[in-house]
Amino acid sequence: MADKIKVVRTDRELECPLIDGYFRDCGAALVLLPDDVGENELVAQTRDADLLLMCYTPITERVFRNAERLKGVVKYGVGIDAIDFAAANAARVPVVNIPEYAEETVAEGAFALMIALAKKLVPLQTAMHRDGWAWPQSSWLSSDIAGKTVGLIGVGRISKSMARMAGAGFRARVIGYDPSKSRDEMAAAGVEKIDDLHDMLAQCDFVSIHCVLKPETRHLIGEGELRCMKRSAFLINSSRGAIVDEAALLAALKQNRIAGAGLDVFSQEPLSLTGHLLSELFEMDNVLLSPHLTFYTHEAMQRLEQEVVQRCKEILNGQPVLVKSRDTRLRSQQHGVVFGS
Repeated sequence: MADKIKVVRTDRELECPLIDGYFRDCGAALVLLPDDVGENELVAQTRDADLLLMCYTPITERVFRNAERLKGVVKYGVGIDAIDFAAANAARVPVVNIPEYAEETVAEGAFALMIALAKKLVPLQTAMHRDGWAWPQSSWLSSDIAGKTVGLIGVGRISKSMARMAGAGFRARVIGYDPSKSRDEMAAAGVEKIDDLHDMLAQCDFVSIHCVLKPETRHLIGEGELRCMKRSAFLINSSRGAIVDEAALLAALKQNRIAGAGLDVFSQEPLSLTGHLLSELFEMDNVLLSPHLTFYTHEAMQRLEQEVVQRCKEILNGQPVLVKSRDTRLRSQQHGVVFGS
């Protein structure tokens, strides 16, 4: 690799030693930018960059318009809602993500949230640390998953793993809402298709969100949808925070209109103990909070970094970059890409 290659990686808080080491060993100029980098700084740093790697940082039209040497953008992760695709296409800059590295991993994380909520592990742990013991009184009665109904919103790769865990593993009934999937496709994954979202929500004891964030899924779960849920039901979100109207969710939790929530993602990250829209969640023992880390395991990170390096090699060597995702935004690209199954 020529020593004039410049690579910019945003979201440096997510440590990627294999990726960073690869570029440094190759003699590339590697610039690491923080999660909260401003648009002006990002534009300045990418103006002469050959490659941009990002995870959460917004990649705006202004970035694409000013990055004259940019050969590609690699999202080291799955969600691509922070990228302006119209601008990327106009600039003829290919964009690729890594869709398969953590499908089982995130499903395990979401399932862990579900089990913890069902078994009241958070308040029990608090009581144990405070009192040393908890006797079997009615306030500690928890729930089985076996025989319950688990609803999946979005039935893609992660949901299919979640369906297997809940259905074959825990003998739950698994239903799902996904207008893009046929009844037969969902049945093959062990999921019973429900055409109406409100109808599905009304049947569920647990609702787990796994759809991607797009304009049509923003606030897909709002006040009306939360009112459809049983008071005994739990909501789990390990996809994107903005799929849920978080103000409506906070109100539903404060009014005990649902039993609780397990949240790994938030519209505004990071959370804060004070001064955040959702700061009150920290005071609720029926809410389990995770810092957007259900993907973060040794195995998943190794898979992620190895594939990112491969995609980067393709771009910098002038080859079409392999797009594995079925997302229509990625599949609509016409420059510098080749599509895998």
